[in-house]
Amino acid sequence: MPKATPYFSPASFAFLRALAANNSREWFTANKGEYEQQVKLPFLRLIADLDAPLKAISPHYVANPKPVGGSMFRIHRDTRFAADKTPYKPWAGASFYHQATRAVTRGGDADQGTMGRLDAPGFYLHMKPGDSFLGGGIWHPQPETLKRIRAYLVNNPASWKKATRSAAFQKVFGELSGESAKRVPLGYDAAHELIEDIKRKDYICAAPLPDEAFLEADLPKLIIQQYKLASPLIDWLCGALDLDY
Repeated sequence: MPKATPYFSPASFAFLRALAANNSREWFTANKGEYEQQVKLPFLRLIADLDAPLKAISPHYVANPKPVGGSMFRIHRDTRFAADKTPYKPWAGASFYHQATRAVTRGGDADQGTMGRLDAPGFYLHMKPGDSFLGGGIWHPQPETLKRIRAYLVNNPASWKKATRSAAFQKVFGELSGESAKRVPLGYDAAHELIEDIKRKDYICAAPLPDEAFLEADLPKLIIQQYKLASPLIDWLCGALDLDY
């Protein structure tokens, strides 16, 4: 049996580092072929190979390898309202979204790396030299969605703790990531045992990935192992939002 081929190489990270140092349209145009060969095409191949094992975790989640409108975020940044006007992202990322949601990110772009499509939780993968990670959850949900999650948390504290406090989950992800409100939201008891979770604005978990992991042929296996550990959080959030899991 032939040996499996790694998806990425040191040249993949070398391109991303070079892009960070030369983030201009002129440089990218001159090196677009390198981006296609070293980053985009390998990433799309990885996404395609993740679809079947991801569906083994939940048949409702999609790893879509389409070059446009699929799981992979575009390299171009939306700079319309950003202080940083550099035109390209010096990283690659993908969102594996719930099939019940539209296959477009909220606002039509993924500059901030959304964890899901619209307001459904999802799985995420981020590749950046020295700062790669994976995880899942829901990032910056709309106010009504956030209200539903908080109410579900108050009514289901035991299942929340089971999903996020297990030894296996804590070992990989530790505490949840993202922003929290500075004050207790209106209508909630400041003395509630889960008040710090109620105050969250994001419900996401994340774990770092070393650059070396992307150079291994069994990268999909590692990603799926981590997604299995994130699965209880995604399952719980789907329950909060009446989505199948």
